[in-house]
Amino acid sequence: MWHLDLDITSRSQQDTEALSAALATDCDIDWVDGQTFRFQLSEAKCKDLRAMWNTRLRGLIATDEVLKVFGKHS
Repeated sequence: MWHLDLDITSRSQQDTEALSAALATDCDIDWVDGQTFRFQLSEAKCKDLRAMWNTRLRGLIATDEVLKVFGKHS
């Protein structure tokens, strides 16, 4: 079994909450504290874990880019 954990803290609490919301339909998240959340992935095959990881990261990157644009224009 392959396993991966990622802890995420963004520029602000609001941005961190937005990033966690972006993962809401993809995986379970756990709040570590008021500023950081964690998600975990487990797969039997490494290639499956890699695919799941890439999907989650692309979603986080896209959400972060949108938050940056909104931050510049608000």
